[in-house]
Amino acid sequence: MQGRGLRPVDESRITRIVIEESLRDWESLASVDAVVVGAGPSGMTAAYYLARGGARTVVFERRLGFGGGIGGGAMFLHKIVVESPADEVLREVGARAREVEPGVFSLDSAELMAKLASAALDAGAKIIHGVSVEDVIFRRDPLRVEGVVVNWTASELSGLHVDPLFVRARAVLDATGHGAEVVEVASRKVPELGIEIKGERSAYSELSEELVSEGAGAVAPGLYVSGMAVARVRGLPRMGPIFGAMLLSGRKAATDILGDLGIGGRPR
Repeated sequence: MQGRGLRPVDESRITRIVIEESLRDWESLASVDAVVVGAGPSGMTAAYYLARGGARTVVFERRLGFGGGIGGGAMFLHKIVVESPADEVLREVGARAREVEPGVFSLDSAELMAKLASAALDAGAKIIHGVSVEDVIFRRDPLRVEGVVVNWTASELSGLHVDPLFVRARAVLDATGHGAEVVEVASRKVPELGIEIKGERSAYSELSEELVSEGAGAVAPGLYVSGMAVARVRGLPRMGPIFGAMLLSGRKAATDILGDLGIGGRPR
């Protein structure tokens, strides 16, 4: 439907609007404070706190959706578990949860996905779907990671050679999950960063929840990890469909980044 007296939106106008608005966004994203790679639980949590703290933040997600490992729950069962103190994050983003045991909460996987994404967007983060990070940008003197090399996931899947674009960033957060894909590339292609990837260990939920939360943060100047990427890099156990460490590690990584960048309004 069109309002009375308004010019009809024909096909050419639709195309122009999509192209002009998209390119306006991409021009602004050429240089940001923080790039988060992966729109899973830790990545979206980090994006929320980064943007809320005043960092210009973009999330690149290779898939056409949010959530990472949240959506599959445990063998496609739709409930997931979060333990205290990660319930603080649930309340901040407005996710409803039921306390099934003292300090242990259950909630729908779809609710957590939706609320984290909404909170990050409302805080000012930009989330771009269908974009893969294939490399990092680095600089010497001082040695540090200073951005990412991006391409369309469709180009990657097609097997076609399509040159990438570059996004400069003061901080890059690897929230890609079990693969720790950004850190893996940086460790291999910039060996002078001195990154050691120890490999993820088998399940030990009680231990992993604590260690992953604590282990989030910098692995090299300008490069940070959160979520299951922490387990892969630091040699920690996995924990399964309990998501407290995902949320808390995202919050800790954001706090560390804001502190390192000297940006005001750091999350508590």
